[in-house]
Amino acid sequence: MLKAFDANQAAHALRLAQATLQNEADAIAALNDRLAADDSVVQAIALLLNCKGRVVVSGIGKSGHIGRKIAATLASTGTPALFVHPAEAAHGDLGMVTAGDVLIAISYSGESSELMTILPVVKRMGTKIIAMTGKPGSSLAEIADVHLNVAVAKEACPMNLAPTTSTTVTLALGDAIAVALLDLRGFKEEDFARSHPGGALGRRLLTHVRDVMRSGDAVPKVQAHVKLTDALLEITQKGMGMTAIVDGDNRPVGVFTDGDLRRMIEKVQDFSKVVIGDVMHANPRTIAPEKMAVDAVAVMEEFRINQMLVTDADGKLVGALHIHDLTRAKVI
Repeated sequence: MLKAFDANQAAHALRLAQATLQNEADAIAALNDRLAADDSVVQAIALLLNCKGRVVVSGIGKSGHIGRKIAATLASTGTPALFVHPAEAAHGDLGMVTAGDVLIAISYSGESSELMTILPVVKRMGTKIIAMTGKPGSSLAEIADVHLNVAVAKEACPMNLAPTTSTTVTLALGDAIAVALLDLRGFKEEDFARSHPGGALGRRLLTHVRDVMRSGDAVPKVQAHVKLTDALLEITQKGMGMTAIVDGDNRPVGVFTDGDLRRMIEKVQDFSKVVIGDVMHANPRTIAPEKMAVDAVAVMEEFRINQMLVTDADGKLVGALHIHDLTRAKVI
């Protein structure tokens, strides 16, 4: 069981938490001011934008964790990137790096021995180097083609030892660079979806009607001359709450839904002689199978319908779509 805080401890903890956030916010604001004072970040963005290979990010310890996140953000926003651990690079993984790549090396001290072991080799290969350090006069800053200064006045750690504010500033600068590149590359929602096919946006923007529609025998349909009772049997068997009414060429000429049936009950006593063609809704709304599923959602919402027919280029019925199909596919 956790020990309860007394009022003084709770107040002290809150002050520390708020001081940490304020410290990190102030450091990011200071970084923002530094960016306006020189063109280093513009140089870095230009190098990355014109990179013919991939962006390779490297760092060790907390800098390595930040580097992994920067590489992941770049990769998911249109800039091919990967993380290489500097110690592993010194034992073979340096083969992942080519002359056409750009290396982002992260070390707050700028003296990380693991990084400094591999950087002369990378430099001889002709690979461009962007350094992110808090020490402009460090060995890493000196060897780099572009140095990004992520210095902070003080870590949020009360002992000024644990990387806290410095890692936050480095991460924020990585995000800033990724967003600038995203915009310069003309990266769109569709591009983001392609790199996130398992996410909600990917499902929305990559799912076509053909991927979720019901087809073949699962599509309820009858011809206009059949009795309403037969049409109701088709509705019940196919479980879509409606049936399409088609002509002899399998082109939909109407639709009849559960809602239509409920409204008929108030007016018609004997269903046995009713022909479906006389009570159907003519000219039903249809959609093509190659359309995006989100387009079907938009039509359904606009016209407040739960089902839609799917027709090919010749106007023939090839499928049917229920709002529940879109929900199950997580398009909605």
